[in-house]
Amino acid sequence: MGMLTAPWNLILTVVFAFTGVYCLVRLIAHRPPAGAPRGPVLESTAIHLMHLVMSVGMIAMCWFMMIPAALNWAQIVVFTVLALALTPGLWRAPSLARRVDLAGHIWLAAAMVWMIAAMPLLMANMGGGGHGEAAGGSMMMEMSTPPWVDVLNGVFAAGSAAIALWWVHRAATIRGERLHGLCHCLMAAGMAAMLLLMNG
Repeated sequence: MGMLTAPWNLILTVVFAFTGVYCLVRLIAHRPPAGAPRGPVLESTAIHLMHLVMSVGMIAMCWFMMIPAALNWAQIVVFTVLALALTPGLWRAPSLARRVDLAGHIWLAAAMVWMIAAMPLLMANMGGGGHGEAAGGSMMMEMSTPPWVDVLNGVFAAGSAAIALWWVHRAATIRGERLHGLCHCLMAAGMAAMLLLMNG
């Protein structure tokens, strides 16, 4: 049994399967031209790796109620490291649009860390502790979600939805990168949906 019920588990599995496969293909096929600046190449790699791991993690959440604590901690470390790797780009970015792009990816990484760490509290209203062995390793059964968790979760969900709208704009205005924009849009929208559904 997963954390989400039908049809949401099916819908989000399709969404995250698309984003995961797209990012995997980009990681495998992308060959930067000789002499390309190292910073943007590393940023692109970090972004696609982040979304690939994120996609796999959220598909697992759709279908499995219990996820080992070690895997949760591993995800937290991976997303934290990748977000920190992208942070210097906020100052190096050649345009405001690129800064917003990077800020959006960093936000989604932070939202994923929040989702994993707060899972027992987020799913308390559903009568269970979500990850059973979540980041804190404790079971949070038969309790209500604290108001501050609801508020902070709402902030992460709203921010992710805003990022999805940004990527709709980017997909509509960047020639030759519309599939790329669509991938990031779906990731952000899926993140917002997961946060809201798990806080149900």
